[in-house]
This record gives sequence, C-alpha cells and structure tokens, in this order.
Amino acid sequence: MDYRESVDYLLSFADFERSGRFQDRPDVEPVLALLRRLDDPHLALPAGRQGRETVHIAGSKGKGSVAAMVESVLRAAGHSTGLFTSPHLHSYTERIRVNGEPLAEGDWARLTGVLRAAIEAEPAAPEGRRLVTFDLLTALAFLAFRERAVRCEVLEAGLGGRVDSTNVFHTGGTRLGESRPTEAGPTGEAVHVCAITAIGLEHTDVLGATVEEIAGEKAGIVTPGAEVVIGPQPYPAARKVIRRAAEEAGCPIMDVSVRYSWRLVSHDLDGQTFGLKGPRGAQRLRIPLLGEHQLENAATAVACVDALRGRGLGIPDAAVERGLAEVRWPGRMEVLRREPVVVADGAHSRDSARRLRESLTRYLSCGSAFLIVGMSAGKDAIGLAEELSPIASHVIAVRADHPRAMPPREAAAAFRRAGVEAEVGQGVAASLDEALAAAAGEGVICLTGSLFVVAEGRAHLRGLAATV
Repeated sequence: MDYRESVDYLLSFADFERSGRFQDRPDVEPVLALLRRLDDPHLALPAGRQGRETVHIAGSKGKGSVAAMVESVLRAAGHSTGLFTSPHLHSYTERIRVNGEPLAEGDWARLTGVLRAAIEAEPAAPEGRRLVTFDLLTALAFLAFRERAVRCEVLEAGLGGRVDSTNVFHTGGTRLGESRPTEAGPTGEAVHVCAITAIGLEHTDVLGATVEEIAGEKAGIVTPGAEVVIGPQPYPAARKVIRRAAEEAGCPIMDVSVRYSWRLVSHDLDGQTFGLKGPRGAQRLRIPLLGEHQLENAATAVACVDALRGRGLGIPDAAVERGLAEVRWPGRMEVLRREPVVVADGAHSRDSARRLRESLTRYLSCGSAFLIVGMSAGKDAIGLAEELSPIASHVIAVRADHPRAMPPREAAAAFRRAGVEAEVGQGVAASLDEALAAAAGEGVICLTGSLFVVAEGRAHLRGLAATV
C-alpha cells in the first residue's frame, strides 16, 4: 500500500469520528486482541532496550494541549518521545509523532501493512465486537513507538476513557467500583502517570447525563501503580469521582489546584508569560498559546512532568522552560494573521465557547468579532451562540467538508435566536475571503465551531495543499 491506500484501508472500518456512532463500542477487547497478535507493542520494547515511561491523558477539555506540552518538555530534556493525539488538522500523520515529527507517510503505509496482515490472519470477530478505525490508529501508534524505541510515550484518550482504544494497560472495561487487576503487563510495563483534565458535559448520549457519570468514564484510565494528576476542575463533583477512582486503585494523587498556583505576567499575540509555583519551587515560564485555560493546562503538564521526575526520570528545570516555550498546538486560539487579526479556535461546546469569548476579550481586547462558525452534528449550537453573541458583530455559518458537519442553517438560526445577524455562507474558504474583505485590515475575525472548520480556514490562509 501507498499512504493514500493505507488511509483508505483504515477508513474501511467503522470510523466513529466520521459517523458519530460512538455508543456502538462495548469494550476494548477488539483492540487488545489485535495488540496481542502484534506481540503487545504497547507493553514491550525490543530486547535489551530501556523501559518506556507512559503518560495517559483523558478529559473533556485541554487533554490535547496537556499532551503536547508534556511531550515537548520530555523532548527538550533529551528523551526520545512518542505522541498520540486526535483528531488531526491536515494529515492523519499528525496523530502519531516521534520526536516531535509526524510519522512519515512511507512508514505509515508500511506499518498499516503490518496491521492488515495481523487482521487478515485471524477470523472475523463475532458481531458487535469488531475493530474500528480508532483501534487501528492506536495500534499503529504503538507499533511506531516500539519500532523507534521511544523512551517516553504520551497518549491522549479519544473519547471517554473506560472503553477508549488507548485504555489497554490493564484489563479495562470495568466500571467505577468494579475490581480490576493490579499487576502490570507481561514485561512489567505500565502507565506511570494518568492525568484527567477539566471535565464538562459532553457526549452525554455516550458518556452519561451528569458530570459524575462522565468523570467516572474518564477516570476509567486510572491504572494501579500510576500517579494520578487531577487537573483544575470546574465541577467539584468531578474531582470527587476522580479522587475516589485513584484511591480505589491505590494510586498517589497530585491535585493541581491544591499543589500549584499560577499568575499571568504578560501577553502578546505570540503567547503569554506566567509565574508558576509548585512543590519544586517557583518558575517564570512562557507558552506560545493564548487563553487563561492554557495556563491551567501548563500547570497540569508540569505536574505530569514532576510526577515523572519523582520516578527518577531526568528532566531539568531548563527543559521545562524550553519545552513549554517551544510547544506547538495549532488550531487552539491560534493567531493566523495580524492585519486584520484572524484567530482560529476549535471551540465546540458552551464551556469552550465561553473560554474563547473570555480569551478574545482579555488577550486581544476584542469588543466585537466577525465569526465564521461551522459545527459538527449534535453539538450545542444554542450554547455556543449564547456564549459568543456578546462579542459577535456578524456571523457566517458554514459547513465543513466532513460527513458529520451540521447544516449551516442550524448554526445561523441559533445565532439569530441569540440576537446576532447571521447568514449562511458558501464554504469556509469563500466565507473567510468575504470576512477579510469586509474587515479591510481591521478588527478580529474568528474561525470556530469545530476543528474541521479551523483546518479548512488554516489551509486556505496558508496555501496548504489538501491532504488526508
């Protein structure tokens, strides 16, 4: 297979990201069975190689940012790294990074061939327990990390945690309060840090109708023997559930809101400088990411790093400073152009829209913005509109080139209901050109609603070729 053929093969399986049918996943047994056929790449390194440190991150908001920050710090400290995140903006290869670089298309295609051979060597699984695309992407990441013998791997859970494809370091699939094994994998490998970022109401049809239920699903990644890092939580009930899961598993807890404090010092369009105090003392740090929530994410990332330091992994303070300063996490409050200012942020829920509005107001002194909004089906368009309406001067609702895209008339109707002038656009690129012409070099234009819209606008502005 070449690269494009390999992507077509992966997408020939059930792709929940494109279909939205996340509830069709009963457990993690299909991916565990595949990993066993591949000689457990998530558990072992080639004979004679040094063991691997694993950081597993779940949450409703901020988990990708925290993962990117932790990986950048580990790489700055001189460790070989693997990073698995989702979704991607422009190419599937962005999801699997080794030492900061996306997996080469040739390696991607070759390792997909290894997956395909392992799958086709076994009879099809019983109905209801079939492999899905995200299983294969996860297994592909583990194969790449084993082949490159990475020292540290950072894994972002996809959806939830309990039955997420990345949750393969213990038997998994157990609900909060049920027994689970305490031993590590067959080679002694285990997750060393489990981090849970902010929990909010999301995917309630899959994860549960309450914050407590959702937190229980996210806390399903907690593994005996790991240190559990609890990021700042907007809902006290979520913190309580995560703490109980950690206590039941006998895990030490690092509560970021209790053990760390942070203060914004200064900011500009290139990022923000802040002071951070924690168990190891005080540091003055900078991140090239905007938004108060990114300070919370940075504190959570440092807590993960401190947990690894406690295990004896060498990470000097200078590596923390450099790694955070050099982190790259596009599409999240990202300034794409300065005259006029064009910001891209994949806010897709009421909570994330509120944070976007606060960031635009605080960091860009934005009293009004021209919004280009496109959402995925089933998302809270009314919540997004109500949170963004105080700063929205005009809205163009668009449909991204994605099968789960919401009809733009629904998003436009939500903003009109919130008292904002809104129209339906002819696509992301055309609408962005219209907004740029109307702005005449002044004001703020914001692409938001989903990362799919962000990706199309980003590619249009930067002249990027279409990829998969």
